[in-house]
Amino acid sequence: MRLEVKGKNLEVNDAIRSYAEQKLGKLDPQLKEGTRVDLELAVERNPSIAANQVAEATVWTQGSVLRARQASGDMKASIDELTEKLLRQLGSYRDRRSRRSARGEGTRDGAGAQAHEPDPEIVRSKQFALKPMSPEEAVLQLELVGHDFFVFRNGESTDVNVVYRRRGGGYGLIEPRI
Repeated sequence: MRLEVKGKNLEVNDAIRSYAEQKLGKLDPQLKEGTRVDLELAVERNPSIAANQVAEATVWTQGSVLRARQASGDMKASIDELTEKLLRQLGSYRDRRSRRSARGEGTRDGAGAQAHEPDPEIVRSKQFALKPMSPEEAVLQLELVGHDFFVFRNGESTDVNVVYRRRGGGYGLIEPRI
């Protein structure tokens, strides 16, 4: 495993780096040799966020990219929780790959038949009227309903748009391009 540790709003000292290497070393037996793992340690500067010590990792496996993010009040606790989350994800990833191999849908070198996951089951369906409004009105509706996204018909273009809450703050707007 090749581990790269970066800091954002934080100087990564040797103690934190060695702690991260020790904890994320638990992933090594489950990864192929030379797998790249990027770890970004950050401190959120917003004083209203109690869990401001953030550890975020990206594992570049042969077939997929695994990502995990953990935040707490202590960087070592964030790294610990992140490691546990990645271990669970790697276990699930290995189980899926072994089930595909058992069904004969995958090969070791990635050639051959394309592996297919079972179709996801839709457990709930919802219908609603698309009222024409501006993106600013849609953001207000988003806040009122308390969801992470809101689907609406843009009053100017008459296209269906989506506004969503961004993780880093602010809002995003998705507009179709035809």
